[in-house]
Amino acid sequence: MKLPQIVASIAFIALAFAPSSFGVAQDLAVFKRTALESITKGSGVASKNIETTLVLSLVRILEKRPDEALKGIDSIIAENPNFRLAYLIKGDLLLARSRAISTLGNTNKAGTAVEDMRQEAKARLDRYLHSPPLDLVPRQILQMSPDQPYALLVDTARSRLYVYQNKNGEPRYITDYYISSGKNGAEKVREGDQKTPIGVYHVVSTLPKSKLTDFYGPGAFPISYPNEWDQREGRNGHGIWLHGTPSDTYSRPPRSSNGCVVLANQDLIEVSRYLRIGSTPVIISSKAEWVDSAKWQAERNKILATLENWKRDWESRDIDRYLSHYHKHFTSEGRNLASWATQKRAVNAAKTDIRVDLSNVSVFTYPGYENMVVVSFEQSYKSNNLAGQMKKRQYWLRDGNRWQIVYEGSVDAQPSTAPPTLTAQR
Repeated sequence: MKLPQIVASIAFIALAFAPSSFGVAQDLAVFKRTALESITKGSGVASKNIETTLVLSLVRILEKRPDEALKGIDSIIAENPNFRLAYLIKGDLLLARSRAISTLGNTNKAGTAVEDMRQEAKARLDRYLHSPPLDLVPRQILQMSPDQPYALLVDTARSRLYVYQNKNGEPRYITDYYISSGKNGAEKVREGDQKTPIGVYHVVSTLPKSKLTDFYGPGAFPISYPNEWDQREGRNGHGIWLHGTPSDTYSRPPRSSNGCVVLANQDLIEVSRYLRIGSTPVIISSKAEWVDSAKWQAERNKILATLENWKRDWESRDIDRYLSHYHKHFTSEGRNLASWATQKRAVNAAKTDIRVDLSNVSVFTYPGYENMVVVSFEQSYKSNNLAGQMKKRQYWLRDGNRWQIVYEGSVDAQPSTAPPTLTAQR
C-alpha cells in the first residue's frame, strides 16, 4: 500500500473541516492531535461508538499504520453491516492502494446518495474537530427543574443531540449522538415544509415498535410541537418525533427527514433511558451556544431575580407594579394586554391578602431569539377568597434592559392521555 497516496486520500476529509494557511502537513498534524484529544477527553457513548473507531482509523493512516486503519473500518462493518458510509470509506482506502483519490466516494458516477454520505462523514468528523469544550455551559439551559433529571439539546447545524444531566438545577454534559433533521433545514413554519422546528419542547408520549412500521425503528417519542409560542406566531404542522431508522439502514444523511429528529436505532434506545414522559425538555436549535460559567450564572441569576420580583409585586397587591412586568405585546390564551389588565384589576380589587409560592422552576433560553426565555413552574396561590395550584409557563422578552412577560398560560401538569397520532413527519 502506498502511504503517500493513502494520506492524500484522507487529506480532503481532515482539511475540509479545519483548513488553514499552514499547509497540508501541519493541518493533518492538527487534525490528528485534535481528534485524539477529543477522544481522550470525551465521556459517555460518544467516546466509544463507531465514530471513535472511524476517526482512529484515519489517525492510524496518518501514523503510517494502514493495516490497522482498514481493520478498524472492517470492525465497524462487521458490527454495523448496514452502515453505508463505512463501506464507502473502505472502498476509497482500497482504491488508494493503486492511485491517489481526491474526494470521498471517488467515482465519476457519484450521485445524491454519495453526496449524502459525504455530508454525513463531515458531520461525524466535525464532532471531533470542533466539539464544544466540556468546561463551557449550554446557554439554552439556564435551569432544570427537580422533575427534569435530564435535558436534550439538539443542534441541527452540527447534526448532534447532546444529553445533559440535572445537577442541582445546572446542566452537566453526559454524552452526545449524531442525528438527522429536516431536508429543508430548521425553523419549521407550516405543515409539509420538511423543516425541523426550532424551540423548547417536551417529550409528550412514547410509541412502541409494535404500533409503528419498520421505518421508525425501535420506537418513537413525539414532542410538543407546536408549543405555545409556535401557535402564537402562526406556525402549524404536527407529528414531530424522535425516532429510529428502518432495519436495513444504520443511519440517515444529516438533512433527510421531513422534520423529525432521527437517530440510529441503538442510539435511540440509549437516549430513551434519559426520557421522562411529560417533563423531559427537548431544546432544538439551529446553532446551540456554549458560554463560560460566569456568563451563564449571570444570565441565570438575572432571570431568577426578575421572576422573584414579579411574584413579590403580585403579592404586594400593587396592581400597577404587577402589570409593569407585562410587555405591550403580551397575549394570554386569546387575550391581549388591555383585556388582561382589565380582568386583573377587577380581581385584585377584592383581595386583602395574596400569597404565591413557586416550585419546580425551569428556565431555557429560547432558540432563535437572542432575548427571550421560557420559564415553567408549579404555582401555589392563596388569597383571602381563593386558593389553588397550577402549572404555569411564561415567555419573557428582554426589551432594552428590562425583562417583561410576552406570553403567559397554564400547562397541563400531566401528559395527554389521548392516543397520539401515528403519523409523523418522518
